[in-house]
Amino acid sequence: MEKKIIQTESAPAPIGPYNQAVAAGNFLFISGQICIKPGTNELNNTDIQTETHQVMHNLKAILQEAGIDFRNVAKTTIFLSDMNLFGEVNEIYGKYFDGDFPARETVAVKGLPKNVNVEISMIATIA
Repeated sequence: MEKKIIQTESAPAPIGPYNQAVAAGNFLFISGQICIKPGTNELNNTDIQTETHQVMHNLKAILQEAGIDFRNVAKTTIFLSDMNLFGEVNEIYGKYFDGDFPARETVAVKGLPKNVNVEISMIATIA
């Protein structure tokens, strides 16, 4: 199976040895995104709402680079620094979908890159 690297300047550059996304077969695997503003190394995390919107904007930019959108997302994983943030993150996350929600798990973890509060990864279809 051939794979293709998906990279866009409209989303933050990777902060480690990975790619923003990889297309393989009919699937797009998007690496976990945090609230880094594209083109900078700055975090957009004044509050959990702003942080979550930035994460979703970063994911949207990667989806668009692959020629798809949130309707193609089949699976997401949400990592939270604290499960008490679940309600606020869930409310914002849900606004990016048209009711055709993907499968998902949400987990609280001990720490996230750059000490952010939310990181989201996705798997989407590209057929």
